Amino acid sequence: MGLTVFVVLAGLEIALAIWTCTRGRESSAQRKARLVVRSIQLAVVIIALLVPAGQQWRFIPVLCFLVVLLVISMVVALAKRGKEGKSHKPAAVIASCVAYVLITGILTIPAFLFTGYDGLPTSGEYRVVQASAILVDESRIDPFELDGSAREVPVHFYYPAGTEGREDEFPLVVFSHGAFGYYQSNTSTYEELASNGYVVAALDHPHHAFFTTDTDGRTVIVDQGFLNTALEISSQDATKFDAHEQLAIYQDWMTLRTADVSFVLDELKQADRSAALDVSWHLADNSESEILAVLDVADVARIGLMGHSMGGATSVELGRQREDVSAVVCLDGTMLGEYTGVADGILAVDEEPYPVPVLEFVNWETHNELAQSMEELHARGGKYPNDELMRNAEDGYTTTIRDTLHMDFTDLPLLSPTLGNMLGSGNRNTVEAMTIVNSLVLDFFDCYLKEHGSFTVEEAY
Repeated sequence: MGLTVFVVLAGLEIALAIWTCTRGRESSAQRKARLVVRSIQLAVVIIALLVPAGQQWRFIPVLCFLVVLLVISMVVALAKRGKEGKSHKPAAVIASCVAYVLITGILTIPAFLFTGYDGLPTSGEYRVVQASAILVDESRIDPFELDGSAREVPVHFYYPAGTEGREDEFPLVVFSHGAFGYYQSNTSTYEELASNGYVVAALDHPHHAFFTTDTDGRTVIVDQGFLNTALEISSQDATKFDAHEQLAIYQDWMTLRTADVSFVLDELKQADRSAALDVSWHLADNSESEILAVLDVADVARIGLMGHSMGGATSVELGRQREDVSAVVCLDGTMLGEYTGVADGILAVDEEPYPVPVLEFVNWETHNELAQSMEELHARGGKYPNDELMRNAEDGYTTTIRDTLHMDFTDLPLLSPTLGNMLGSGNRNTVEAMTIVNSLVLDFFDCYLKEHGSFTVEEAY
């Protein structure tokens, strides 16, 4: 819808500019033509407002603002009807056209990049509510900040409403987003879990996240150096890094991220023990009583970890590091923390048994290419960390969803099909894919965090 509106409005404006530049002094015919174009543009915007696609809440303010601009433009054009015509300066006409097209583009780009997506239907009995805070780790200096400030970790809770004071607490699931992702990347998963009796804490990893907010209210965007390195090392350009350089990069990433998650877990457990929030808690949007109400229903003795991409690797690594983690879900992530060193120029992989139940999702393309990739890797004396871990896990499950790519294990293609396609979305209907993902994640955590029944998974869905 947004793209259609932009093309029509911009096309009419360019045609008007070209026609105007071919004329000399402004005439009544030119004023009439301008009014006709503005009237058509206004009609297009009003029609867009009336159709269902234009009534998405993200698009309504854009269309209303365009209506105001076009009405003002028409009023100005009408006011000039009786005035003496002046000579047109082509540069001024072109500049005015470019400005109009740019303004229209800026206004409508969000409308055609983002849909009105607000989550998927949930299957549980509970209504889901949210709360948020920022935890400040005074023991760590943020390596991306130049002023020596402490590391900050925003935490966003999704939890069952109306359950305060209940005797039975809900298992805690902590989510870590992927490289240049953000905490809302799997909102439908959080809400499905919370509606079925879980407390979900979705983290932002500042400077690894596409954007987040710090305790000063400042927007913190992804670090350019991290972004460039992550793109290079995951592309065909990865050969520019030797094994030692790759290992150093992976360990640097994992150290930062696992420290973020561990810090949050430790703070949650401390708050649970003391029934109070210490100085690490910065409450921007919620009161202390609201956050304590969330923690009151969270069972920090039953902890599940999950994440997408690099966040999945983070969760898997913490499954080795922390004895209080009971189950892990990795959504299409290479398990970078499983690399332990370099031998003969090849990355070495941890061969120790994996201590907790783990569920791994692999995208369809990777699933189909894995056999050949493993054969080539083994021929060089190397091992794939995911393959090795799942072989050594007592309770390890791997599955794939047909016709999916990397971003189909997040809500991004639902929020923005355009961005989803740019970053990697397959031909599978994303609602269908995420419904499968969310159902399996729920069943897995129900089995290992709530001890409800057994868990089985098919090779492909």
